[in-house]
Amino acid sequence: MPQSTFLEDLMSAGRGIFGLVIGDRRAASYFDFSQRGLATAGIAFLAITAVGIYLPMLVAGAHDNALLALIRLLIIVVLQVAFAAIVLRQAKKLDVFVPFLVTEAWMNFFVSLVAGALTAAGVGGDLLTIIFGLAVIWIEVNIGRFVLGLAPLQIAMLIIAEIIGASIALGIVLLTFPVPPDVAAQLAALG
Repeated sequence: MPQSTFLEDLMSAGRGIFGLVIGDRRAASYFDFSQRGLATAGIAFLAITAVGIYLPMLVAGAHDNALLALIRLLIIVVLQVAFAAIVLRQAKKLDVFVPFLVTEAWMNFFVSLVAGALTAAGVGGDLLTIIFGLAVIWIEVNIGRFVLGLAPLQIAMLIIAEIIGASIALGIVLLTFPVPPDVAAQLAALG
């Protein structure tokens, strides 16, 4: 059986994410949970991360160090995943850790892609941020239900653990790494 190409994996994962959005119980069947699938999802995540780091620098002239931006993001992702792994371990569901990583990477890829496209089209604001936040929570719930096979309380614990992990990481990042001058000026203007 020939292996699928990256584009085929991308299209299949897109169908899987759409399936999670609409609540399709068969959504998990679109993802490749093998080591190759994990690598493909990781490449997609790294690609969208690079776009997210470099595009604002190129388009808006944001003054940030790409390496620092990558380190900040990695700290957030690592702590978020670590907290999720703790919950999965406590729930005795560590066997679904790879499917968790694969679906999370693809979700981040597609949500970032759609958000970036809408931002580039001039659509944005607080309402869009709230809509995307709710969509991510909905997808997370469906990942827990249809991909990981978790009970409702376990899904809630997983989502809360991810939020706590990301919040702690964000605190570490803000205390450890300096804020770029243009971002500091924007924050000062808001205050």
